[in-house]
Amino acid sequence: MKVCSAYAQMIAVFLVTLTAEFTSCDCSMKNADGEVCGTETATENKYSQAANTRWSSYLRSINDSLQTYVPCEDDDETCSCHSAVIDSDLQLWSESGITKDLVQRSKSRGIHYQIINHKLYRGEDCLFPFRCSGIEHFLLEIVDELPDLEFIVNTRDWPQAHKRYDPLPVFSFSKTPDYADIMYPAWTFWAGGPAISLYPTGIGRWDLQRGIISKTANQKWPWSKKRDVGFFRGSRTSDERDPLILLSRKKPHLVDAQYTKNQAWKSAEDTLGLPAAKEVRFEDHCEFKYLFNFRGVAASFRLKHLFLCKSVVFHVGHEWLEFFYPRLKPWVHYIPVGTDLSQVEELLEFAHENDEVVREMAERGYDFIWKHLTMEDVTCYWLQLLKKYSQLLKYKVVRDKSLKRISGAS
Repeated sequence: MKVCSAYAQMIAVFLVTLTAEFTSCDCSMKNADGEVCGTETATENKYSQAANTRWSSYLRSINDSLQTYVPCEDDDETCSCHSAVIDSDLQLWSESGITKDLVQRSKSRGIHYQIINHKLYRGEDCLFPFRCSGIEHFLLEIVDELPDLEFIVNTRDWPQAHKRYDPLPVFSFSKTPDYADIMYPAWTFWAGGPAISLYPTGIGRWDLQRGIISKTANQKWPWSKKRDVGFFRGSRTSDERDPLILLSRKKPHLVDAQYTKNQAWKSAEDTLGLPAAKEVRFEDHCEFKYLFNFRGVAASFRLKHLFLCKSVVFHVGHEWLEFFYPRLKPWVHYIPVGTDLSQVEELLEFAHENDEVVREMAERGYDFIWKHLTMEDVTCYWLQLLKKYSQLLKYKVVRDKSLKRISGAS
């Protein structure tokens, strides 16, 4: 917190002195060369002032955000950094509780899990086996610490419980504020994720990816060696990405953004008229200073990986969330970008002209993910979530004989 405050004060001092710096010339006086203030010197001052004041609103946003930011504790054994998200997601049932009828009605929205006598059970059918495996890895780690309970887990990409229609206690990895789904850590921390040529069985194993990306960032691509260019590689899951791709074609010195194939790809029409680009490993993103994150069908799995490059993350949109997003703050950890991308060119220029400012931001983003999104944090989040959820159940959970036992060997 002291570091953030000191840095915020430095920016604040800079902003306060901007105007004063450019009003120091008294136009009734001549300079040492006998020139009247107001010709060449005044013109030079004008351009110098414009170059600095152009970015004052962005610098002020950083300053204000740092002043109010309260970082998580470094020694956080109870994963309290993310606990407010659990409380917020469960708030809807905090007074009335979760009845057997609510859980019964939720069963059509996901997979039925039970924990009985410290044993894990699941419905026979799992539409996405890798996703279930990624979820069950963490459940099996904490099953001995949990009471009897049952819950419904949605393994689809889209949330299931809209607040306006039928807010049911369904667990989903991602949602927008319009949904009542209870967020859980996505399966991709262990298994599954988008299956592409570079990761044919899915991204998976966050613990391994952390080590690979961080090592590459620190050893191969420190800030001084990174290319001063924006970067994006991904498929066209949303046309929100189109403006960046088109800007890249028009101004490649600013950003290198290209579409790759996905399962729905049929022709160059699906990649805005050009052949699909090759996919790029996460660690190879670290070559670039500015990395773009867009939502996909829901929240994008790439976000947490981008921060580990120690590059500045340009996070587009704010609606779609995963459980750890709320603790990431705009202008503290990343540069926020509107979904219409109308300011993206200006934001890239801002980053280019304020190199030290955005380098510090990149460091803060890296530090947060490195310290507060470990595998231990993910396991702890699952444990705290299910403990608090179980306290809201208004009935005694009885073993459902139609469910099968899940063990570590399965």
